Amino acid sequence: MTATRTALVTGGTGGLGAATISAFTAAGWRVVAPVRPGSADRLPGGVVAVEADLMVEAQVRAAAEVAGRDPAAPLTAVVNLAGGYAGDGLIADTPVERFEEMLTLNLRPTYLTTAAALPYLIGAGGGSVVCVSSRAAVSPFPGAAGYVAAKAAVLAFAAAVDVEYRKRKVRCNTVLPSVIDTPANRKAMPDSDHGRWVSPAAIADVILFLASDASAPTSGAQIPVYGQA
Repeated sequence: MTATRTALVTGGTGGLGAATISAFTAAGWRVVAPVRPGSADRLPGGVVAVEADLMVEAQVRAAAEVAGRDPAAPLTAVVNLAGGYAGDGLIADTPVERFEEMLTLNLRPTYLTTAAALPYLIGAGGGSVVCVSSRAAVSPFPGAAGYVAAKAAVLAFAAAVDVEYRKRKVRCNTVLPSVIDTPANRKAMPDSDHGRWVSPAAIADVILFLASDASAPTSGAQIPVYGQA
């Protein structure tokens, strides 16, 4: 099957990233994934890997250029999965540097990747941006103020993309997972009820839908993917 559209997917080596890339490639998309040096072998097969530090603007723009260079498969989707979690205790006990680290880790790659890709999406006649926030952004829990604020900032950023680019046929939606059923999370929380968690593949299906033409009327949505968690 010859791909007729491209998706730029960050965070591709993570549990959700692997499932998302697999969903897109199975649906016939060309997928470009920025990765840290030496990490390309952790990606699923059939992916165009580009070594890039998502904190460095020039490297992100170079990855976007690779994603947008194929006229037979224009860039029409950006999936921002890169981010991370750290719990550091209550606010008064958390150094501001740790708080700012969470903001940078979760917001900067999303901003840089989206900004670099937008001209290609517009040039293709429109497209879809999907961001990953967290249930914690709308239902905080104690001990993770930096993470909570960062994921709330992702929601606000996605809303800004929607309002600025909707008339140029670029949509932006956000998914909000709770605990994802990955080996790392099972190891970290062995006594939890894993049957209530959502699988990466199930969330990947939602992301693929949001990137596809089937969701063309939808922009600015904040979609919970909590399952029973």
